[in-house]
Amino acid sequence: MSALVIETHGLRKEFRSRRGEMRVAVRDLDLAVPGGGVHGFLGPNGSGKTTTIRMLLGLAQASRGTMALFGEPVPGRLPSVMHRIGAVVESPKFSPMFTGRQNLALLARSIGQPESRVDAALETVSLAGREDDRYKAYSLGMKQRLAIAATLLKDPELLILDEPTNGLDPAGIREIRDTIRELGERGVTVLLSSHILAEVQQVCDSATIIGHGRMLASGSVEELIGTSTTYRVRLADGTAGAETLRAVGMAVRAEADHLVVDTDSPPDLITRTLADRGLYVAELTPVRADLESVFLELTGDSTLGAGPDLGKQADQ
Repeated sequence: MSALVIETHGLRKEFRSRRGEMRVAVRDLDLAVPGGGVHGFLGPNGSGKTTTIRMLLGLAQASRGTMALFGEPVPGRLPSVMHRIGAVVESPKFSPMFTGRQNLALLARSIGQPESRVDAALETVSLAGREDDRYKAYSLGMKQRLAIAATLLKDPELLILDEPTNGLDPAGIREIRDTIRELGERGVTVLLSSHILAEVQQVCDSATIIGHGRMLASGSVEELIGTSTTYRVRLADGTAGAETLRAVGMAVRAEADHLVVDTDSPPDLITRTLADRGLYVAELTPVRADLESVFLELTGDSTLGAGPDLGKQADQ
């Protein structure tokens, strides 16, 4: 699968605050999600991720712009493609006294799916063996996996997950991450919305980073991170080392007890350049760039951001 599964052009969402001020949650967003694999939809809380997802699913009305799912314009043609889409956008509603299997069986009957889909969904999210426990006894991670299992009952081609690891402990995050990775490997297109960039980097094939409602960057994870490498260099005379490396065109900044060197050159050029001046390296360690550092560079912020999601305010 390679055609675009999700596509938006000039998508914009404006709303009026309680004080009567016009606010913009999504600013002329162009989003392109190819078929297959996991696509990260990344940005801090309040960046417009939830609002965009709600517009795609017909839960909020766009102020202007166009949207398409599987090439079909939405919301106009949304009913014709909904059977191909699964989504976990808000907290799932399950009966606490029913078991996981009973909850899914009830849902399967309500949407006209055979009960055989229940076992397949439970197996996919690794809840086999716990399916007969009551929902109220499930951990947060298990509840979130059951919510994903509910979307899998109709065997969707596109799965949209909005902040699926919120509130989870490290074990729960790992469980959700493994489930998402497996679905992507099976050919399901997963749109994963999150503000936890380092976590998402482990499962995404491609990503779109947004901030303040607008797109900042989009592409494969490798393209976003880039090919240049940062090295941590430690030597006895840091000042002389920094001057030497800058003289050959390397970007160098001094930290407390080491140098940080950004270069496309191979690491042996660093050691050879320094050794030619009688400066010998005690440590040379590559520092891999990550999505979080890319995000901070794009926005110029010192934090990933916090506060209420503008989209949630807009939909209240």
